[in-house]
Amino acid sequence: MAHLARLELSEAEIDLYRGQLSQVLDYVARLEELDVVGVAPTAHAVALTNVLRADEPRPSLPPEVALANAAHTAEQQFLIQRVLDDA
Repeated sequence: MAHLARLELSEAEIDLYRGQLSQVLDYVARLEELDVVGVAPTAHAVALTNVLRADEPRPSLPPEVALANAAHTAEQQFLIQRVLDDA
């Protein structure tokens, strides 16, 4: 696996990871022994529901409030350092 991932590992690391991988594979083998007949496949251990609020329009902040803590402003907009050149 280290070769496929192009990792350079020392012999000590190879021995360590070989043992850890062996433990993982042993655990997977134990899981394969479980009787899961009648158990529906799941992506999560608990049911998930949407916890977001309803998307309803509401008034936005006035520009003075939104810009109150801005370090720099110009023409009721945030003024930030240029990221790209003019080119």
